[in-house]
Amino acid sequence: MPGIEKLGVIGAGQMGNGIAHVAAQSGLSVVMLDVAEEALAKARGTITKNMDRQVQKGTLSAADKDAALARIASTTDYAAFAECDLVIEAATEREDIKRKIFATLAPHLKADALIATNTSSIPITRLAAATDRPGRFVGMHFFNPVPMMKLVEVIRGLATEDATVRTVAALAERMGKTVAYAADYPAFIVNRILVPMINEAVFALQEGVGDVVSIDAGMKLGCNHPMGPLELGDFVGLDVCLAVMEVMQAGLGDSKYRPAPLLRTYVEAGWLGRKSGKGFYDYATTPPKPSR
Repeated sequence: MPGIEKLGVIGAGQMGNGIAHVAAQSGLSVVMLDVAEEALAKARGTITKNMDRQVQKGTLSAADKDAALARIASTTDYAAFAECDLVIEAATEREDIKRKIFATLAPHLKADALIATNTSSIPITRLAAATDRPGRFVGMHFFNPVPMMKLVEVIRGLATEDATVRTVAALAERMGKTVAYAADYPAFIVNRILVPMINEAVFALQEGVGDVVSIDAGMKLGCNHPMGPLELGDFVGLDVCLAVMEVMQAGLGDSKYRPAPLLRTYVEAGWLGRKSGKGFYDYATTPPKPSR
């Protein structure tokens, strides 16, 4: 199976624009798709700002920045993926949305193109079955922020071919990432461990074991974590944390993966963390203050 030279990215949000950033910087031609032109314009602005920061730090030359940006095309039309060797789906963590995307995508791809999903929790085998090419379908889970985080989880589904795994792993390494191979269990490796920790911190807050500041300080200073679990939950997105816990509870059938009721309440209130301006912290203040 030949290497990847032209990459499609579905979704221009935080993860999608980060994937487009590192792909273009590694020399790939990139087609980034979103349903809204405004989202694409915002994504390009974010990529430019982040590359400008790299130039200021001396980790990227101005010429290389300009060349990378020139390799990124934007579109709202799936037909633009016709010549892509691989398309990575980086949409919202909802299975129904992902299935609709794959149904729309497949007719526009060349026969030997691969599909990857950046899902953080949904089983790969199940998503692959919603496509016309389960052997050429794989999980490729990047971490936020993509330009800074070094890990990519590669997850094979039941039908994923060895050549697909090798090709995608080689692509991740070309992007400067380290590959961790995960089995197709809900939430894979990192989120299987990380999100229940965040969920348990929410239970501790809910039960009055500690307040927001004390819980986060306890884990930062007691365990040397760079961010406390509640702050990290805000960074990831509380809706994403809830979705991962729900997938784990449904897929593994163990009550220990029950989402904390307070987590669900925050999501229902629209307190999703940094992206909404409020979660366990209120980001309208500088520095952010606990919401409760």
